[in-house]
Amino acid sequence: MKLKRNVFLIGPRACGKTSVGQLLAGRLGAAFIDTDHELVASVGMEIADYIEAEGWDVFRDAESGVLARVAEEEPRVIGCGGGIVLRTANRDILKSGIVLYLKAEPEELAARLARDPNEAQRPSLTGKPIVEEVREVLAERAPLYEGCADAIVSGDTLETVVDRALVEVERLS
Repeated sequence: MKLKRNVFLIGPRACGKTSVGQLLAGRLGAAFIDTDHELVASVGMEIADYIEAEGWDVFRDAESGVLARVAEEEPRVIGCGGGIVLRTANRDILKSGIVLYLKAEPEELAARLARDPNEAQRPSLTGKPIVEEVREVLAERAPLYEGCADAIVSGDTLETVVDRALVEVERLS
């Protein structure tokens, strides 16, 4: 299947945007790009270090710039940073493509974050213990994720989520 529009994967940290995105792109015969990885490459430092050096507003500006740039390129699967939905301009860009919200329960997200060797590179959003932080951030962002999404995708395994995402992309294309 040839993509006519970008497929944007949104959701909180550890919901599987990168893992699902890579497999989904492979199944679609499309490229995959991760906005967090693009941002790290463009600023030359890890996100936590960049935020510490420049602050959240500068980080969000850079994140918005990356999203705008990659959204203009050939249609692909794009894994977006968890906070991409916080800015109206970003939500407007997302509307240009197919938006899938990868939904997972807070306890599962916290467990994945606890197992993630890259967790130290992710700045705390609240300074609270991880389960508390996940619940608090989801309470704030879930309405934004749901409001942007063309479809909500979840599942018990990576393959199930990819299969369901593929069905939604085909349905929405």
